[in-house]
Amino acid sequence: MDELITYGKWASVRGSLKAATDRFAKLVSIVDPHAMATREWTVAETAAHVTAIASLYTCVVRGDVTTPFPALAEPILGTNVDTVSALNELAFEHFPERDPVVLAERLRGDVREILRAGAEADPATPVPWLGDARVPVAGVLAHLLNELLLHGWDIARATRTPWSVPARDAGLFFDLFLIGMIRNDYGHLMDTGTPAPPRRITVGFHSAHTAPAALALENGRVSVAEMGPQVDAHVRFDPAALNLLLFGRMSRTRAALTGKVAVWGRRPWLLPAFLRFVRLPTTTVPRSRAESIQV
Repeated sequence: MDELITYGKWASVRGSLKAATDRFAKLVSIVDPHAMATREWTVAETAAHVTAIASLYTCVVRGDVTTPFPALAEPILGTNVDTVSALNELAFEHFPERDPVVLAERLRGDVREILRAGAEADPATPVPWLGDARVPVAGVLAHLLNELLLHGWDIARATRTPWSVPARDAGLFFDLFLIGMIRNDYGHLMDTGTPAPPRRITVGFHSAHTAPAALALENGRVSVAEMGPQVDAHVRFDPAALNLLLFGRMSRTRAALTGKVAVWGRRPWLLPAFLRFVRLPTTTVPRSRAESIQV
């Protein structure tokens, strides 16, 4: 077992994925499917987006060469953080189902298959992902868990329905997906033409729900670094708030004022330059489908 992907975290992400799937499926089955979950996506479209990802991940976790969406194979490998919106549009064309009851049932079935296939896999095994990145199997489950939590938050907020994003579950996205992908290979996800800062910037991340981790940006590449005196900025965060922030659901001001995200260190002013380059693919876009949220 990998030193980061422990048996405990592997069990946690499997259990949390099952629970979040059940919550999400129930949610989309009881609210108005035509309500706007974001400025651009209805509840039905949001549910279709999440279900399409789960369907794709059944093949990823099994290690299948085939995919349920053959037309998406090349665009998936060629995408980066600024072109995910175009990929989402293409996925909608090849996944036309919009009945929330049908989607909920299909989602449950796909997640059952993901958990079944995952039980036979090494959770640290890297598998292909967006932008030709390599994500550990455990990270794939953590990514889908995060999709369920964030898009469930979108739907619940729009329909005034209760929804929670547990910090423990949100922390699995940071540990298993984000750090796991960077440790393996993030491909060309960040090859967007954004100028990299001229100097090395190292940022340490701390949370009660994640392992301490430092990321370094140097010469246009990001890597996992040692936590030590060379760290320029430190970020202490609540994982749920950080995920909402990184994916455009919470402002930096609100995160700071509520104490959910705090920054300190010898050069904390370097953090914005780091985050302008180190960005995550946005799976839903509040302003328009042609934009990508920049933190």
